[in-house]
Amino acid sequence: MRDFHLPGRSAVYAENGMCATSHPLAAQAAIEVLKSGGNAVDAAIAGAVLLGICEPQMTGIGGDCFVLVKPAGEERVLALNGSGRAPGAATADALRASGHKTVPQRGIEAVTLPGAIDAFCRLSADWGKLGLDRILAPAIHYADHGVPVAPRVAFDWADDAPFLHGKARDFYLIDGAVPKPGQMFRAPGQAEVLRRIAALGRAGFYEGEVADDLIASLQSQGGLHTHDDLATTQATWGEPVSGTYGDVTLLEHPPNGQGATAILLLNILKHFDIASLDPYGSQRAHIEAEAAKLAYDARNRFIAEHSPRLEHMLSADTAAKLAALIDPNRAMAAAAPLTETVHRDTILITVVDKDRMAVSLIYSIFLGFGSGLASSKFGVNFQNRGAGFNLIEGHPNELGGAKRPMHTIIPAMLKRKDRVIMPFGVMGGAYQPTGHARFVSNLIDFGMDQQAAVDGPRSFSGVDGMQVERGYSDKVRAELSDLGHDVSIPNDPLGGAQNILLDDSGILIGASDPRKDGCALGY
Repeated sequence: MRDFHLPGRSAVYAENGMCATSHPLAAQAAIEVLKSGGNAVDAAIAGAVLLGICEPQMTGIGGDCFVLVKPAGEERVLALNGSGRAPGAATADALRASGHKTVPQRGIEAVTLPGAIDAFCRLSADWGKLGLDRILAPAIHYADHGVPVAPRVAFDWADDAPFLHGKARDFYLIDGAVPKPGQMFRAPGQAEVLRRIAALGRAGFYEGEVADDLIASLQSQGGLHTHDDLATTQATWGEPVSGTYGDVTLLEHPPNGQGATAILLLNILKHFDIASLDPYGSQRAHIEAEAAKLAYDARNRFIAEHSPRLEHMLSADTAAKLAALIDPNRAMAAAAPLTETVHRDTILITVVDKDRMAVSLIYSIFLGFGSGLASSKFGVNFQNRGAGFNLIEGHPNELGGAKRPMHTIIPAMLKRKDRVIMPFGVMGGAYQPTGHARFVSNLIDFGMDQQAAVDGPRSFSGVDGMQVERGYSDKVRAELSDLGHDVSIPNDPLGGAQNILLDDSGILIGASDPRKDGCALGY
C-alpha cells in the first residue's frame, strides 16, 4: 500500500466494468458505453476514436491499431492486426536510387495506408454488441463541439507542431499557434468522416468522397498511393505470441508488432537475480539496459510482417546465450542497431466489462502528428509508419509494395494458471518492450501493486544513450555513468501505462500512469 502522506494516486476499484486510458473524456465515454449495454469491444472503440480528438498529436483515424481481445466466458486471446501497408508501387530500389539510406521519417515516402478504421469496423462486426452509430457518437460530438486541451497534450503539441506542414497546419493549429492548456480544439472535418463511417461502415472511409480526399491529397504530395491500395486495406485476425516470467504468462501481439522483443527481454532477465536488487538502484537499471540492447538488436534483425526466425528469437537457448554476454560491471557498446526509426509515444486503452470480456487496444500515427501531413478537405492526419521499414536489401523488413512495416505498438495481456488476469500496455514507441518487461518484473520480482508498478521511475537505453527519468537520484545516474552508460535526463517522461486487474475476488482494479492526463474509471 502506498504512503498516503506522499503525492501519488490509488488504484481504482469497481465491480461491473472498467476502463483505463490516457485521457479522462475517453475513459468516461467508454464507461458510458458499458453502462448503456455495450461490451468491452464497443467501449474500447468508442474511447479510442475519441482519443484521436483529445490527443491528435498521438493518434487519429489516419493511423493503425493492434488489438488483443479475450472473449467473455473464455480464456483464449485473439489478436487483430489493424496495420496498413505500403503503396503497391513502393520499392526500396527507388529510394536507394535517390540516395536514401533510410526511409525519410516525415516525408510522403513514410506514409502507409491507414488500417485502424477497417480494424474498428471488423472488431465491431465480429465482437461488438452496439452499432457503429452508437459507439462513434461520443467522438463525433467532441469533434464537432471541441475538447479543452489537456496539460500533457499541450506539452506534446508544442514539441510536435514544427513538423506540421501545409494543410495540416490549418487543421492542427489554432489561428496559426500551438493551443495552450484549456483552449478548445475542434475537428469538424473528422466529425463528418466519422458520421459517414457510422452510417456506411468502412465504405464511409475507404470509398467515396473521403477516399477521394485521402488519395488526392497523398498524390498531390508525390505519393504513390492509389484507390486500389486504400480499398484493399484489411485487418487480419491472428494469435498472440507468449512467454513466461515467474508464475505469469505474457501474451503479446505477433509480428509485425515488436511484442516478441518484450518476451525475449524477460527471458534474458530470468538469468539474473533481479528480485535481490534495489528496484530503483543502478544495478537493476544497468542489467535491464544491457538486456534491452540485446533484445532490440534481435528485434531489428528479425521482426517484420513475416518473421521466419521468430522461433529462434523466442527460444530459451537464444536468451541464455544473450544473457551470457552481459557484464554486470560494464556497459557494452550499442548492439549494432539497424535503421528502424523509433519514437516515444502513442495511446492505449484497456477495458473490461461485466461479463469479463477484456480488450487491450493500441492506436497510433507513430511520430508526433505522424507524417505532419493531412488531407485537404477533411483534415485526416496521415501516419508515417513506413519509417519502420528499412532499405537493407534482402532484409525481411525491407520496404516493399503492399508490405506492412515493423511496428512499435504492442498491446499485451497477462495470464496466471491459464486465466487471463490483466489487459495492459506501456506506451512509448521503442520503449514499449522495455516498459512491458519492467512492469512485469515490478509485479513479479518486487511484489508491487499495479499502480506502484507504473508510478516508479524509468530508464531506457536506446539509440540516444541511456535516458534516466528525474525520479532516479543523482547518485544512481552517476553510478550508471561510471558503468559506461551515456546518461541523460529525457525531456519527455518515458511512456505511459494502463492496466486492469481481474482480481480473484471478482473485483476489477484499474491503474493509469500519472505521466499522462488520463485515469482509470469504473462503475
